[in-house]
Amino acid sequence: MDVESNYRSPLVYQRADPFVLYKDGIYYFTGSMPQYDCIELRCAPSLDKLAFANAKIIWRRRDEGELSAHIWAPEIHYIDGKWYIYFTACSSEDIWAIRPYAMVCEGDPMKDEWHEMGRIDVGHDSFSLDMTSFLIGGRQYISWAQTIEKEIGSEIFIAEMETPLQLKTQPVRLSSPEYEWEQRGFKVNEGPAFLHRNGRVFLTYSASDTGSNYCMGMLWADENADLLNPESWHKSERPVFETSEEDERFGPGHNSFTVDGDDDVMIYHCRNYKEIDGDPLYDPNRHAYAKKIRYDNRGFPVFG
Repeated sequence: MDVESNYRSPLVYQRADPFVLYKDGIYYFTGSMPQYDCIELRCAPSLDKLAFANAKIIWRRRDEGELSAHIWAPEIHYIDGKWYIYFTACSSEDIWAIRPYAMVCEGDPMKDEWHEMGRIDVGHDSFSLDMTSFLIGGRQYISWAQTIEKEIGSEIFIAEMETPLQLKTQPVRLSSPEYEWEQRGFKVNEGPAFLHRNGRVFLTYSASDTGSNYCMGMLWADENADLLNPESWHKSERPVFETSEEDERFGPGHNSFTVDGDDDVMIYHCRNYKEIDGDPLYDPNRHAYAKKIRYDNRGFPVFG
């Protein structure tokens, strides 16, 4: 892995599942907190300044019941004049019954109040997480990971949105963990992220367990194709971004995309060591990194 990123390394310490939104000259950053107990938001005029930006806790988990555990993978989006955060949560009484939720802010996301909007119904009540949204051709889409059949593992789904909080179409399965590199430790496809460039829509996702096996795969479709038709999508047979022991970058994944001038930038997390005591999910040292993307002669992103 090429670690020459042109940015602070790490970009932000101890923030897994990092997400960056660039709007009106400002970078908004959020990610999973080490204790999985709240949602933090910070902003800065440049990516490098995010590390030292004032951070605000905009929401904390409840003490019990729904929304009281595993607060994961928040993403901030600006849709139809309002700010939304999609995130994952569960009950402390059943910590693996995780589901996607949303919050909304109608004013300044750093100063004004955020309101809980409840769970988003994805059509099947099962383990579901890592919700993201994107606009293509005037249509707002949403994608997430979900486990419907345990023996298959978590899969990537997509649907069109009626509103930022409600699906318009039935969920469509785009990817399942079929390759060996998607099944190391656990059968996992999760953390979808979208990039629209060079006449194509690219969807990256993360695979395998959250230790050094974690890596990124990629789907792609023509920008004019029916994105709700699984046959429109193609899938990489190998990881597009993975552990590099030489560079001491372990388990890279759960990325998002932003821009820096004319450049596309990938934001992702990884660790700088391989051996982990206990469950890697609860090791706090997944740090956020930034890396500019280059494109090959086919117009496909090259992550290094």
